[in-house]
Amino acid sequence: MRRLSPRELKRLTKRYGISFEELKDVSLVKIVTADSEIIFENPTVTILKTATGTIYQILGEPIVKEKKIEETVEISEEDVELVALQAGVSLDEARKALIETKGDLAQAILLLRSRSK
Repeated sequence: MRRLSPRELKRLTKRYGISFEELKDVSLVKIVTADSEIIFENPTVTILKTATGTIYQILGEPIVKEKKIEETVEISEEDVELVALQAGVSLDEARKALIETKGDLAQAILLLRSRSK
């Protein structure tokens, strides 16, 4: 396959309705997925426009950051009081144990009882 000269490339892209443009002064590109973020700092971004759509080309070194999924546990005051009563601890200690055990009452009571020995 022979190489195209810049002049030939320009002529072909014009004929097929394709245009290239570099996006200036881009400092950050961030792609967010369900479980990670891909970050490009100071990338080169080229826009390729065709008759059917627009393509953004990103050149640079990616930094991949995995997302941490934080579970939120709803803990009722009744559960806190029950754990505190059964384990013989304060309400704050019972609440912390329930958070640590993700709301499992029995496991929280066992945890607190094992700590008090």
